[in-house]
Amino acid sequence: MNDIRNDDSITALTAPVTPDKLAELHRRLEASAQSEGLLDVAYRIVDSPLGKLLLASTPRGLVRVAFATEDHDRVLEHLAAKVSPRVLRAPKRLDTAARELDEYFERRRRTFDLALDLSLSKGFRQLVQQHLPKIDYGQTRSYKQMAEMVGNPKAVRAVGTACATNPLPVVVPCHRVLRTDGTLGGYIGGLEAKTALLEMERSA
Repeated sequence: MNDIRNDDSITALTAPVTPDKLAELHRRLEASAQSEGLLDVAYRIVDSPLGKLLLASTPRGLVRVAFATEDHDRVLEHLAAKVSPRVLRAPKRLDTAARELDEYFERRRRTFDLALDLSLSKGFRQLVQQHLPKIDYGQTRSYKQMAEMVGNPKAVRAVGTACATNPLPVVVPCHRVLRTDGTLGGYIGGLEAKTALLEMERSA
């Protein structure tokens, strides 16, 4: 048995991995996963006036937008459990979503032209979320009006739950839904974020 080790091998094993090497390895992993159909959920983190947002998509479309207050690691764990464990940071897959969000926050876009995957919601919640984009930019509706819009006038509380659990805030504009008395109600990103979105749209 030969105990003599090659010095180059030792150096290769002990040499620090630079950020550039890590980035290259990740690019190769991303490309391999995509080419072999092993990437079910792609994600990236983007900056916004409301803080860092996590964007995630499936082959069907954008599936999640998450505020930092939601804990991005927990959001990714939830996606792995509910959608697929094959989750990978793949920024290019979300270039269009990131660009449209930038345009929105810069007041150059009023509607989003993104394919959406609403599979994280079911039944009545999904129905409400499908109707939310019908509220025009800069306009608001009450929970009661939304209940009437979806054909179930008595389901005011259920509409509130559908808005509170909306997996695609900002893009699916649940921030445009208020209480009947005009007060804000809840918001997944916090009331400061909801206020900022409404004020931005009103001032555009």
